[in-house]
Formats: sequence, structure tokens, C-alpha cells
Amino acid sequence: MKTIMIVDDATTVRCYHKAIVANATRHIEEAENGIEALEKATGKDIDLFMVDVNMPKMDGYRLCQAIRASDELNAVPIIMISTESETKDANKAFSVGANFYLNKPVDANELSTLVSLMLGEVSYE
Repeated sequence: MKTIMIVDDATTVRCYHKAIVANATRHIEEAENGIEALEKATGKDIDLFMVDVNMPKMDGYRLCQAIRASDELNAVPIIMISTESETKDANKAFSVGANFYLNKPVDANELSTLVSLMLGEVSYE
């Protein structure tokens, strides 16, 4: 069972992303901000983070930095998903350790495929 942590302060967005990526072989954890995500991830095997940029308490950039600084979580892939659509926003996400950067609203097929790739469920062939 793979575990995906969806981190977004908007309940509707978390539900939408969960509807796209949830299946019988995946467990979904949810958090409203970076602090809650780190607390919930401690001691768990997280296989993928899906992280919003603009959140209260700890934004997505700071969460990425904290994940990359963690001995326990630093190798877990991160997909950042944001309404911020300028190149500088994606560049900042990559500079703090994100593996991919998508703009909201995400295309369901694109997100589904990307998650399957990140979890090693399909190959690039």
C-alpha cells in the first residue's frame, strides 16, 4: 500500500485531488498546512507529497525545505501544486526540492499519470 500526503488548506482542493489519485492500492493522508503535514508524516512511510504553495502557518516552500532537511523524509518525491503560474514560482519550488510543479486547476489525467509515475506504478516506455 502506497501512502500519499495531500497538503492544502482548502478542503475542496484536497477532496478533488484525493478523488483523482485515490485507489485500492493507495492510502491518502491529508493535512491543512506544512506543520500538520510534518506532524502526521513523522514515523510513517510516506511515498509521495502533493503540496500547495500558499498555506497558513507553514507554506509549501518551507514544507519542501523541511522535508528535504529530514533524515526520515528527504528522499520522498514532492509534487507542488499552486495557483502561482509564473516561471519564477516553479523555479523557487525546484530550488527548495520539489520534483514537479503543476498549476491549479490541475488536469486530472496529467495528475493521475504523474502520480503513477512517481510511485513507480508505470514506466516511461
